[in-house]
Amino acid sequence: MPEVPVQPARIRHAPWWTRAFHGFNLLVLLVMAASGLQIYNANPVFGGRDGVTMPELFTLGGWLAGGRDWHFGFMGLYALNLGVWIGLLLVQRRRRLAQAGDLSTLKGSGNAGKRQLASHRLVYSLMLILLGFSLITGLAMYKPAQFWWLSGLFAFGEAFGVTAWQTLRVCHFATIPSIALLLIAHVLMSWRIGGMRLLRSMLA
Repeated sequence: MPEVPVQPARIRHAPWWTRAFHGFNLLVLLVMAASGLQIYNANPVFGGRDGVTMPELFTLGGWLAGGRDWHFGFMGLYALNLGVWIGLLLVQRRRRLAQAGDLSTLKGSGNAGKRQLASHRLVYSLMLILLGFSLITGLAMYKPAQFWWLSGLFAFGEAFGVTAWQTLRVCHFATIPSIALLLIAHVLMSWRIGGMRLLRSMLA
């Protein structure tokens, strides 16, 4: 008998609100990262004013004041979008978040599908934690007098000869490459599971 061709699994489009938040999140993250790098160039975290700066291609604003305008202008949208997204996940999609047994599944499960799902949950949850951390450190830098209790949390750097302010700046800057790496991991895992069809279903 002739072989019956195997039909690829049908991938359903994500709900409209998921696609909207994915697209809006990407736009906001790009603006926040590019404008943040513009601010960074005015006084690099490593090396002071003569430290290594970022190429203009990756910055937004043209100068320090322009970068601050973009960064602080989008900060409210960033916070609102993150808060709504976490709220919707907790109410409707909590199964996407990491569970207690996901680390055990990664270590000991022989089921490739379960390992993929566990790793996806962990990356997704870490991304939300990092986004929240970037918001907290950003608020501490934006209003250090009003949020003195947040700034004070970074005084642990003084034990290593680094001021609390410099520790805060390093932590805030580190969220950019960290989020970028997790985003790449998220895209690669989605590609491995469903290829371009799955990626398109998230955005369009």
